[in-house]
Amino acid sequence: MTDYTIRNLHTDDYNSVISVIKEWWGGRDLQDMLPKLFFVHFSDTSFIAEYDGKLLGFVIGFVSQAYDDEAYIHFAGVSPISRKKGIARSLYETFFEVVKNRGCKKVTCVTSPVNKTSISFHMHMGFTPKKSKKEIDGISVFENYDGENGDRVLLQKLLAS
Repeated sequence: MTDYTIRNLHTDDYNSVISVIKEWWGGRDLQDMLPKLFFVHFSDTSFIAEYDGKLLGFVIGFVSQAYDDEAYIHFAGVSPISRKKGIARSLYETFFEVVKNRGCKKVTCVTSPVNKTSISFHMHMGFTPKKSKKEIDGISVFENYDGENGDRVLLQKLLAS
């Protein structure tokens, strides 16, 4: 599929994105990780992929307020029937270009160590895991990063100059 469009996220996209979270994540209810404030305050660095008005995927990210040369991808997803068609790659590359033009040299994100698909995707996109003391299946994991039992894999990608 190459005839989809990528556009900036809008506040009114909130309901359509939230409505697919549980389905796209195999029943996991992750809606609390994506409050509407992301749609209000980070629409200029967040993107939707769509075809004929139908949501295919999205990436929610922003430029760090603490590190002006760093951007962060908070949440991304692609419809299960639209995966492996380059949509996630296109969304990420759009994000990379926008934040690079704003002076960012690095993009970071976190994922759960149980989300092997996410880890694999990010590694294929050039992200590397930050080193930690704990490893699971050969991948560094930061224990309790997001609270008790909130182990996370921290990933980073340097943007080409």
